[in-house]
This record gives sequence, C-alpha cells and structure tokens, in this order.
Amino acid sequence: MSAARTVTLAEAALPRADALTHIALIVVASLVTALAAQLAIPVPWSPVPITGQTFAVLLSGAVLGPRRAFIAQLLYLGEGVLGLPVFAGGAFGPASLAGPSAGYLLAFPLAAAVTGLLARRGWDRRFPTMLAAMLLGSLVILASGVVMLSRFVPAGRLLAAGLLPFVPGDFVKCSLAALAFPAAWRLMRRASGNP
Repeated sequence: MSAARTVTLAEAALPRADALTHIALIVVASLVTALAAQLAIPVPWSPVPITGQTFAVLLSGAVLGPRRAFIAQLLYLGEGVLGLPVFAGGAFGPASLAGPSAGYLLAFPLAAAVTGLLARRGWDRRFPTMLAAMLLGSLVILASGVVMLSRFVPAGRLLAAGLLPFVPGDFVKCSLAALAFPAAWRLMRRASGNP
C-alpha cells in the first residue's frame, strides 16, 4: 500500500483529458448516482430504504479520484435540492437533507473523496486493499447516517433501523468492486502493452 500518488482508472484511460472531459465525468457520475438511487428497496422497520446509491458514490471515488468525485457528489446533492427527483424513490427538495436519510446523503461527498484518495494511492490495484477502501467509504456513510437518524429513531431501535439492514448489501457491493477494479487494471495494462 504505497503512499505515493498514482493515477485513477479515469486518469489512466484519459491521460490528456481537457476541462470539458473532466466536467462531463463529474456530471455523468452525479447522474449515475441519481439512477442508482431509484433502485430502492423499502425496509419495513426503517425510514431509510436500501438503495444502489452508495455503490455509485464509492465507485465514483475509485474511478474519478477524490476531487472530481467529491464535486460529483456535491452536484448530485445540489440537483436534488434544486428539485430534480434524484433521491431515493424520486424524492427531491431541501427537506430531503433534513429527513431520516440526511446523514447518509450528506456523507456522500466525503465518502467518495475517501475512496478516491485511497484509489489514487493504489489501493484499487489489489483485492484486499480495494475491499478496505470501499468498506472505509461505506463506513463514512453509515456512521453519518446513523448519527443523524438518531433524531428520528429511538436509541433502542437505531442499529436495527440504520445500520444492520445495510451491512450485508454494502459488503457484497464492496466485494464486487474489489474484484472488478484489479481486473480492470489488468485489462488496462494489457491494452497499453504492459503485461
């Protein structure tokens, strides 16, 4: 796990990207997060659904790196606040950032940046380190979500409502990314003629 700066997948694939390309990547990442939010499974005992958002958030970090992923997730939150139906179940508006899901949503930029920073340091090249990077990003989201959910759910039900339903799915999503990224890097090296 080198601390030296490396490149992310996007930087390796687009080494001479101009400003317009960077903007396009940021916008696409925000839209992918919005689409993933529509994959929502209600949890009967929780006001927070299980969604695909977190996977998109963490992938944006690993692909784009910390700065662009942070901006992409800020853009995503801005889209929702301004009235686009990008939050889970088509929700939108400023009230979404004050409700039960607020802590999860507000953590997205930081979680994307954490995952992106670790990917930039080469953690996305091997399964164990990529899994750790994704799990750390997920931990940022879950911790923030549980803290803010405590305003809506009694302490005795907090873990059952805000943490436990999300852990198995997050682990599966993180594991899939941890398998995919090293494979993507191997393909990138082969395509560039470096075995």
